[in-house]
Amino acid sequence: MHNIMLQLSQIYYDRKILSLRTGGPIGQALSPVINPNNLKIEGWYATAIKERESYILPAGDVRDIISKGIVVDDHTALTPTDDLVRLKPVIDIGFEVIGKTVKNDRKRTVGKVADYAVDDASLFIQKIYVTQSLLKNFSGRQLIIDRSQIIEITDKNIIVKSADERIGVTERARQTA
Repeated sequence: MHNIMLQLSQIYYDRKILSLRTGGPIGQALSPVINPNNLKIEGWYATAIKERESYILPAGDVRDIISKGIVVDDHTALTPTDDLVRLKPVIDIGFEVIGKTVKNDRKRTVGKVADYAVDDASLFIQKIYVTQSLLKNFSGRQLIIDRSQIIEITDKNIIVKSADERIGVTERARQTA
């Protein structure tokens, strides 16, 4: 079992794509392709140097993500969008986590997603960081919501378990102890 290393979202946006074969950059990974059904980064929307065509860099072709960029074997990792039949439905959704409204299971708005953390080995989003309106939270601190608290993801919202349900569980545990 590997140690889970969480990375904040910015490491997955606007990164150079580096080729092991040429030893240099071959393109740019613009933003992650996120599957809303399981919150997994399936790849990246990408461009190749000196080309206008849009590509996808599938996550399976990534060797490593380092400070300088995303490492792949060579330019064949950049796949034309139309060639990725299995990924096409996810690509067509164009799902983006940041900016999504977070509501609890009682339909109350919790806030908006400001950031997320990804397990760098599995590429699953593990936590979302939610900013609340100033009316709800004078301190300006973010809520950190674990993926296990997410109930449903729709086009507009991420639905999470109510905070009082989570608190209720820990309160009951203390009372029985």
